[in-house]
Amino acid sequence: MRLTIVVGMTAGGVGAHVRSLVERLGDHGVTVGVAGPAETQERFDFVGAGARFAPIEIGSAPNPPADLAAVRGLRRAFTGTDVVHAHGFRAAALSGLALGRRRPGRAPLLATWHNAVLAGGVKRVLLSGLERLAARRADVTLGVSSDLVARARELGAPDVRLAPVAAPVVAAPTRDRDAVRASLGAGERPLVLAVSRLAEQKGLDTLLAAAARWRARTPSPLVVVAGDGPEQARLQQVIDRDGLPVRLLGRRADVPDLLAAADLYVLTSVWEGRPLVIQEAMQVGLPVVTTAAGGVPELVGDGAEVVPVGDVAAIADTVSRLLDDPGRRADLAKRALAQAATWPDEDDNARLVAELCRELLGSR
Repeated sequence: MRLTIVVGMTAGGVGAHVRSLVERLGDHGVTVGVAGPAETQERFDFVGAGARFAPIEIGSAPNPPADLAAVRGLRRAFTGTDVVHAHGFRAAALSGLALGRRRPGRAPLLATWHNAVLAGGVKRVLLSGLERLAARRADVTLGVSSDLVARARELGAPDVRLAPVAAPVVAAPTRDRDAVRASLGAGERPLVLAVSRLAEQKGLDTLLAAAARWRARTPSPLVVVAGDGPEQARLQQVIDRDGLPVRLLGRRADVPDLLAAADLYVLTSVWEGRPLVIQEAMQVGLPVVTTAAGGVPELVGDGAEVVPVGDVAAIADTVSRLLDDPGRRADLAKRALAQAATWPDEDDNARLVAELCRELLGSR
């Protein structure tokens, strides 16, 4: 069976998930090709994982000339394929345009929705149109969280299913915890970690506002944020202006070391589907404080402290209570590990995709 996976511009969880599928689908009798931006291939090396690759520039925002070129390129890339699997509603919409309407004899389109539309105004109108197109052209739509499943159904998707995306197993740390803390300048201070793209969706202004409140603690915690993105310069200006105990670390290749060195993990996003970073933190028993963003509550269960989106006081107070109570942190760590044990793993994800491909081919 020949499968073509379509992916857009991504620097995080979506690309990691696609790479995981490429690595595993061959064991299920699936020959995989990937179509997407050259930059995404450079970051995740799908070819190195065994896939053929077709460079197709699929940006993160509507661009009619570029999108038309992408549709033409996808038509070429789909030659000889049995099933198409698009990741993200933009990739699904463009794949749907390339394949045409659902009809007998057309290659089936499987789509996984990883993110919600958060834009407003004219941009939201345009993106909502692409959402609707993606929903109606796909034979089966998978949502990584229940709100995405509901949205796809609302837009007319004929067959929608919940399909949680698994995080990879966290590698063992390579450095001593104390050495990592010393390199970050934490010393004996509590260390609060966030691993995040520096983008508006991640709600990092809430984290900075909470950090301003933690300055009154003795000792005040050090907050470190691993990741880069378009908000980096502005966030650094706020940190410098207000003298906040926050360090922006940039993109890091040593996340397992950071997880092992931290006392708490904090996520302040406005929306998330099934964030891999939360899964990684809970896998290693790191206590988590998170906003109730999108699919996060159903992901974490009672294995994390969940507070309202944008509630600075709730984030600040919850973190402070945990830092003051080692016993409570230890209990939260145990609950995190128990919840993580209930999640599907990467092999489960690959098995599901292979089964769906066979189901779609059989129904055709």
